[in-house]
Amino acid sequence: MDILIYFISYHFILQKQIVHTPVISISPYIAAFLISFMITFPTGFLLMRNIVFPGSSLKGRVQLFRYFMLVVICVILNYIFIKLFVEEFHIFPTIAKILATIIVISFSYLTQRNFTFKIDQKTE
Repeated sequence: MDILIYFISYHFILQKQIVHTPVISISPYIAAFLISFMITFPTGFLLMRNIVFPGSSLKGRVQLFRYFMLVVICVILNYIFIKLFVEEFHIFPTIAKILATIIVISFSYLTQRNFTFKIDQKTE
């Protein structure tokens, strides 16, 4: 879902154009990433909590806080990888997003399994 939203945002919503705000100008591939993030954050939390890791013994607010912290780290990693792949390696932005997603999702899954939605060993 993230990559599809990114692709649509980059090609059709932003039309590969720089986004000018009163404060800064944002490259289209980073703006597309931010658009996809706004949709996938709440969707991702609900799916992780209710489908992927339903047996977690942690309270919902603890899960949400931990999930938010992890997502902030993942956003930073995504930003770094997308900038690196597009600007340094000259990879097409959608391909760069896919590569960044593969790296970040691997880190994210392991962290969520062992930290965010941790299952208490006593309840197994």
